[in-house]
Order: sequence, then structure tokens, then C-alpha cells
Amino acid sequence: MTETLFLASADVDDLAEPAEYVAAVRDAYRQIGEGAAAEPRTKLLSRDPPGMLTTYAAILPETGAMGGYTYSAGFGAGDAWFMTPLFDAESGEPLAVLDGASMNPFKTGAAGATAVDALARQDATEVAVIGSGAQARGQLATTATVREFEAVRVFSPTVENREAFAEEFADRIEPDVTAVASASEAVTGADVVITATSASDPVVDDADVEPGTHVTAMGQYTPGKNELPPDLVARATYVPDIRERATQDAGSFLAAVEAGLVDEDHVAADLGEVVAGEHPGRTSDDEVTVFDSGGTGIETVAAAYMLYKRASEAGRGETIDFAPASEALTGK
Repeated sequence: MTETLFLASADVDDLAEPAEYVAAVRDAYRQIGEGAAAEPRTKLLSRDPPGMLTTYAAILPETGAMGGYTYSAGFGAGDAWFMTPLFDAESGEPLAVLDGASMNPFKTGAAGATAVDALARQDATEVAVIGSGAQARGQLATTATVREFEAVRVFSPTVENREAFAEEFADRIEPDVTAVASASEAVTGADVVITATSASDPVVDDADVEPGTHVTAMGQYTPGKNELPPDLVARATYVPDIRERATQDAGSFLAAVEAGLVDEDHVAADLGEVVAGEHPGRTSDDEVTVFDSGGTGIETVAAAYMLYKRASEAGRGETIDFAPASEALTGK
């Protein structure tokens, strides 16, 4: 038997700061850019009851861990559960099973922040956030650690939500955070634009995105969901988290393909290639860059392993037993 640690959300939700998530995830993308393995999500849909079962995985050899997410959303309960199995990358033994819900906004945000750090102008000072939910919080909390931003403008269609978001972040980050009345007001003059919505249609206008802007879009991992207008994708240096995902489920990219504005060759690089120095990313101050984040095993394994190590040191969680196949796979 192998003892494996089970960690509930409450065991890990206070173990890391946003900047620490970013450091772990940045290093994970470097490993992927240097040849480590990761796969896009596999998504299975159920019609009755309506729901989704999703998996994705990665191996981070230098970190010493591998695994990913298996999560369900919808079905009869209409809720979501995030199960994160984590394995030792040398022995293959199961290290931990985590309830991955509480880390989700931060590990996903850390991927966005890694892209901002790699692709945004060094002198970027203003951020626009479109969306005010958990993912928007995670994106801003982590992104605020990679530049010395001065101002953040947030727009969400519900007045109360955007005002509550701005009030919450007034004490969480250094830049001034203001709720504004439209996406255009948020985006105009912004150096970094973050979209974190469930929208099926573009949430920003191409004309409002000025030369030199970096855009992180993370709510577009289904064909038919396209937070960004096709013209914006077409004029940008386009960088997805995993290259193969662009033509699989990156809604904004697929919309630009359908409009005849781009083809598969429009993918400049994936984020790992940029972080590893295999692709320059931004090459001029007037270039528009887009990071398309759909969620991967890369940030999931990186964050989960960091939390596992800290939880182990703190004596948190409880152990469960797994039998190796050499003992239990007998057919008897």
C-alpha cells in the first residue's frame, strides 16, 4: 500500500499568496516550453441531465510532479466539483488527491499573470477587467503582482457586482480600482485588458483596444464562446496556453477562422515557448498581444504540488491508502 494525502479545500486555501502561485506556474510553463508534456482538455458533454466532464493533464519533470484535473459541472446538482490527482513524476506513485476548487481562480489567474509578465509592455500601468466573478478576482490578484500598475477599471453588467469588486480590491492591491459604466470606458487607455466572463459574444470592441495593449482572455474555452472580436484576434500576436487547443475549443480564435481572417498559422507560439525563450513574444511597443487561456494541467499541477508540499510540512490533510497494481490487479 502507498499512503496518499487527501487535502480538502480548507486544508490548502491559506497556504500561498498570489505571487507564489505565479512563480510556480511561470516555472511550469518554462518546463513545457522546453519539451515537457501537456495535453489540451478532453470534454465530454451530457444532454440529459445536462453537464460536462472535463480532464486535462501535464507532466512537470523538474517540479517532480504530474497529474491534472478531473472535474464535473452541471448534471443533476447543477454545481461543479474539482478533483486533482497528483503523482510523483519519478516513481509514478500517487502523492495526493486535492479538492481543487479553492485554488482554481489563483492557478488560472497565475497563468494569465505569467502571460502578462511575458507579453505586456514593461511600462504598462493601467488594467481593464471585464467580469467580476471568482475568475476575474483570481486574474487581478495575480496579475497585480507582475507590474507596478497604477489604476484598474472594472466593468460588469450588474452595477452592484462591479462596485463590490472594486471595493474588495481597494484593500487587496496597490493600484486604485474603479468600477465603470461600460466596457469601452474600462478598455480605453488600458495597457492590459483581462476578460473573465461566460459571454458568447465579444465583450470588448476592437476599436477600443489601442496599439501596444496586451489582452488576456480566459472565458472562451468552448466553440461558440468568443469574448474577443475576430478583428482583434486577427491583428494580434496570438498566444494560447497550449498550441493544439487553439483549433479545438478556443472560441475567439475559431470565430476569427470562421470569419476568414486567420488560419492555423496565426498561432504565433504557445505560452511555454515564450516563457522558455523559444519565441520572442512581443517585439514592439505598438504590437497587440493576446493570451488565450482555457485552463490546462500545467498550472494545475504546479499549484497543486506547491500546496501539497506546504500542507505536508504543516501536517494538514489525512492519508488514504492506494494499492499498487502489482498487488491488487490480480483478476482473482
